[in-house]
This record gives sequence, structure tokens and C-alpha cells, in this order.
Amino acid sequence: MALRKAFGIVKRLIVLALLVAGGLFLYALARDNPEDLPWTELDLTGPVGAFTGQKLARLTEDPAACRAKLDEAGVGFTALPAHRPSPGCGYADGLRPAGGTQRLSFAPDPPLISCPVQAGLALWEWHVVQPVAIELFGQEVARIEHLGGYGCRRLYGESEGRWSEHATADAIDIAAFVLADGTRISVLEDWDGEGEHAAFLRRVRDGGCDLFATVLSPDYNAAHADH
Repeated sequence: MALRKAFGIVKRLIVLALLVAGGLFLYALARDNPEDLPWTELDLTGPVGAFTGQKLARLTEDPAACRAKLDEAGVGFTALPAHRPSPGCGYADGLRPAGGTQRLSFAPDPPLISCPVQAGLALWEWHVVQPVAIELFGQEVARIEHLGGYGCRRLYGESEGRWSEHATADAIDIAAFVLADGTRISVLEDWDGEGEHAAFLRRVRDGGCDLFATVLSPDYNAAHADH
């Protein structure tokens, strides 16, 4: 009796999985967007789809394939040698952004980040940051100010506990955006405002949630008040 019940549950789960897969396929066909299917290849030159974030995360498994994706999309970068100073710290796919189809620059210098983060930042710029900037301000973002990417440290700088995503170059702290005319939009100074600067910051934060596994802002805690 127990085996028959278990078989019935498994059968229903299989049917449900097939229905979900079929629904996804029909949805993707209707939208003509392969990014809405989990099994298709990530195309950085195409639109953002329902599974783009997951596909970006999977690039961590193959640094060479990730760099090839950047090359295909014309995203400039300087690849760095693998670095593993300790078991919980280091990277195999570190790089620094170097222009190309990314029209904005980074200050004070290009951050050291992982390849998947660079791929996500490129999509974020093209599909979120620049469209929102043009809509609200009539001009593009020329520069992003950051507080760092890779850093061999634990969460909140503690001496013990979990390693930060920065410890594997899988995070970047963004402090401000500078528009083409020099206007500076600061997380620390503008997040709590009610004008277009605050609206811009919230919209680019929300758009990042479709691409990155974790997006933290001043709403999360005091440690993120400035990025």
C-alpha cells in the first residue's frame, strides 16, 4: 500500500513537471524569447528572460566559457590569473572591466570581480541602468563609483563566521552613479530622498534583482547605508 501511494505521488510530480515544462516552452514561443527557457544557452546580446539570473550564476562553473560569452558580446575585460590565498578566499575567474560595449567606466579604478559578475553588470547597464537614466534624466550614466569588489574577508569584517561574497570576487559595492553632464547620484546622500535621484536608485536596485542572486541596499541594514 505504501509503495503504491509513493508511486502515485511520483507519477503526479512527473506530470506536474511536464506541464510546467510545456507551459514554459509555450510561453517562450509566444514571446519569441529563448531566455525564458531554462535549458537554452545564455546570450548576453539578447533580451533578459525569466532564467537569465540562473544562467549567469552557472557561468561560475566554467570560467573559460564565461569569458567567451563576454568576448561574443564585445564586453571588454582584463583576465587575471587564478588566486587562492586560503580555502575560503580567492577566485579562478577574476577580471577587471575594460570598456568595449560597456559605455560606462568605473571609479576610482576598474574593480576586481568575477566573470559572472561582469556579465551581470553588462546586462544591468544595457537593460536597466541606461534605460532608466535616459527615461528620468534624458542622458546616460557615464561612470559608476564603487567601494570595491574582491576582498579576502568575512561578513562585516568579522574575524570568524561566513566568508563574504567579496572573498570570491562575486560582489561589488556600488556607491554612486555619475551622469554624462557630471550630475552625481549618491546612495548615501540620495537614497532617502523623494525626487528623481531616489527613484533612480530604487529602480536600478530592483532591476538588479532579476540578474543577481543577492542585491542589498540601505533598506537591508545600516552596514549598507552607502552602497
